[in-house]
Amino acid sequence: MEKTPKSLRMQIGFFGRTNVGKSSLVNYLVGQDISIVSPQAGTTTDVVEKTLELLPVGPVVFLDTAGINDVSDLSDARKRKTKAVYARADVFVIVVEPEIWTEFEDTLVAEATQRHSGCIIIINKTDLRTPAKSFIDLCKKKSSRVILCSCTDNRYREGCENEFKKHIADIANTAGVVETTIVGDLIPPGGIVVLVVPIDLQAPKGRLILPQVQTIRDALDNDASTIVVKEREYAALLSKLKINPDLVVCDSQVVLKMVADTPADVPCTTFSILFSRNKGDLQLQAQGLGIIDSLRPGDKVLVAEACSHHALADDIGRVKIPRWLRQYTGLDLQVDIFSGRDFPENLTDYKLVIHCGSCMLTRRETMARLDQASRAGVAVTNYGLCISFIQGVIDRVLSPFPAALDAFKRKQLTNRTKI
Repeated sequence: MEKTPKSLRMQIGFFGRTNVGKSSLVNYLVGQDISIVSPQAGTTTDVVEKTLELLPVGPVVFLDTAGINDVSDLSDARKRKTKAVYARADVFVIVVEPEIWTEFEDTLVAEATQRHSGCIIIINKTDLRTPAKSFIDLCKKKSSRVILCSCTDNRYREGCENEFKKHIADIANTAGVVETTIVGDLIPPGGIVVLVVPIDLQAPKGRLILPQVQTIRDALDNDASTIVVKEREYAALLSKLKINPDLVVCDSQVVLKMVADTPADVPCTTFSILFSRNKGDLQLQAQGLGIIDSLRPGDKVLVAEACSHHALADDIGRVKIPRWLRQYTGLDLQVDIFSGRDFPENLTDYKLVIHCGSCMLTRRETMARLDQASRAGVAVTNYGLCISFIQGVIDRVLSPFPAALDAFKRKQLTNRTKI
């Protein structure tokens, strides 16, 4: 539980006006001093994250945000950070004071409803003022999940915590979240998956990167065997196997060699493409490739890298993809890089968004980004798809996904007709 990545945890956001006691409530529920608290409004200046195990739900992340009505000198920056959490939050915990309901609270309820997120309203500071029945009824009209709480009174902490956990568990059980597999539906029980994993400067010393580990676990969960090999030893490995593997997956940087070495009747793809399906919308991102042949000199392209790792000299997202894209198109393109959870609010200046595999983001957050691009009318694809397209092997690596391959070809045909 402690080692579960944040991207695989339920995300619980705490929202409300300044000084309603959000940070105190987080500390109260966790039983630790996680967030700094003060009577002064606007103490929380950035999103404070706390990972924990919340039984019976499991691994979760608490997200303590700044007040949505902040009027300090840094209010705009704080509000942007808070609003960015909207896309992550599986649950909106809206913290209010007795007898105070404003347009800010209505905005939060509307955001939760629009995003199909769970919504819990906690009436805090009940030790200072007892909420009237009419106010409680108003809150219950906004959400069926309402808790009365005083986070300064530890006598009632266990009861408040238990009620909170019950609501979270109910939301988790009724959310209708579809468990997505990585390779489980692409291989038969007892099948073999070969993972081609280059060991270069960007590979963490002594371990594999998260997508590789998750793919291994998913294969094992689906009763398949995995063989992990470097690209240089891949061809020799195939010659030693008595039967062909059921699937081959590689790092996008060695896709050309992997495809060349893989028998034509063996399905193959890349980790990035697998995660485009697992975390996002593979058909949409396959369609996004169609814009590449229509780019013009000076067009702006956004490379969105959810990781915030230290970039090396030949970084895949910041160096290689921009270089390969310019070489393929022969154009002087303007390529902007956004890393971590930074993502531009206005995408209309861009012709194309190339997103990473989103292993560090939740599916909810990734889908919100794809939706934002679609609403802006901007094509969006992902690292593995873009690299495979540029290197001329896109048909091969999309062969395990007929619907996505068909979507790509139809979009490509449409764009060629327009040209």
